[in-house]
Amino acid sequence: MKDFKKYFIIPAEPEEVYTALTNSFTIELWSGYSAIMDSNVGTEFSLWDGDITGKNIEIVENKKVVQEWYFGDQTEESIVTINIFENKKGTQVELIHKNIPDEDYENIVEGWNEYYFGAIKTFFEIE
Repeated sequence: MKDFKKYFIIPAEPEEVYTALTNSFTIELWSGYSAIMDSNVGTEFSLWDGDITGKNIEIVENKKVVQEWYFGDQTEESIVTINIFENKKGTQVELIHKNIPDEDYENIVEGWNEYYFGAIKTFFEIE
């Protein structure tokens, strides 16, 4: 198991970034794929047509999203924590992803950089 931590700067207000993380319609706009997501604790979600699934375990509106991501029959919980902070350039996001299976690590890191936060950043730069 491996952990990944990274900071991203998004050119948008924290409220907009929070919405981009928790609203199905907005997720579909920046990802280009169907999404099932809401901001209620305990609800399960599905992103990228089901390629990523999990459960929301803690939500602090406009500040924090904590999720468990499912990886097949993995026994240790893979926890994603996204902290949202105001920044002079918009929003700073702190991403911490714990217990990524070794065999999935490179794909997950690429996904965070290119297809998740890379796509969110591009989405707000175009607006």
